[in-house]
Amino acid sequence: MPRHFDPVTLRVFVAVCEERNIARAAARDSLVASAVSKRIAAIEREIGTALLVRGRRGIEPTAAGEVLLRQARDVLGAMERMHVEISEFATGVQGSVRVMASVSALAEWLPDDIAAFLARYRSVRVSLDEGVSSEIVRAVREGAADLGVLWDAGALAGLRTAPYRSDHLCVVVHAAHPLARHKRLRYAQTLDHPSVGVAPGGMVEAMLRRQAALVGRAPANRIQVSGLDAACRIVAAGLGLAILPREAITPTASATGLVVVPLADPWAVRRFVICWRSDETLSASARVLVEHLRQQAAPGVTPPAARSAAPRRSGSRR
Repeated sequence: MPRHFDPVTLRVFVAVCEERNIARAAARDSLVASAVSKRIAAIEREIGTALLVRGRRGIEPTAAGEVLLRQARDVLGAMERMHVEISEFATGVQGSVRVMASVSALAEWLPDDIAAFLARYRSVRVSLDEGVSSEIVRAVREGAADLGVLWDAGALAGLRTAPYRSDHLCVVVHAAHPLARHKRLRYAQTLDHPSVGVAPGGMVEAMLRRQAALVGRAPANRIQVSGLDAACRIVAAGLGLAILPREAITPTASATGLVVVPLADPWAVRRFVICWRSDETLSASARVLVEHLRQQAAPGVTPPAARSAAPRRSGSRR
């Protein structure tokens, strides 16, 4: 009778696939390399087929290895979720949800929406991490996050999704900038001016590069920053324009006298979604949070950032 795979062997196998090197995988799990090799050889003998091959980039999984890798991640993710959720009963927490979200979602409405959820469900713990879209999707697929919140232009095939909120990308400029007098702009009109790149590697940057390439141009990024507040400070210093979501930067723009000009391009209106791996892997707490977020995003609900900025809109131009 074949023996079952134990968690240590599964973790070792995942580590080898991710590190592409037995020595590094062994160090990662505080084992010796020979012990790792023996474990891999043992499961290959048991199932009767090779799981790993040495390729140009190091050790790579075979077709059978890819299947085991996917299943191992599922099993280990489920075990981690089980451990977290059960252990937290000892501290009075009756469920936990791990959420990974994009910079824009965190800067706009998500913190307020989660705060409202926690005020109602005080026994649930929510962890909130920031990532670019590719990181969010990978974390959800691999079970490192229960929920993801991101622009629906991400590679979401195979994941379950629910609509969340939307925002509008705009051109943010200093009041003395030549483009400040416009009521609306096409992105192509901004390409003759120095710009500030935001969140390198993210979907907005990729979209802007793609749109610029369609007209035979490239964004004239003078400076790259990782956050929206830093971008606004650089724009306020007159060092360039930035393409930013109106809902996230309205308070800062109003306080600093920046001008916000909506982009007229169809892709500038972004729709966000909540994503998760499958209904079967979603905990009761996560299901309740998904429903809460969907209700918060219902038509007619004003984003918190826009509400707080409403009395101070004189510095923005719509």
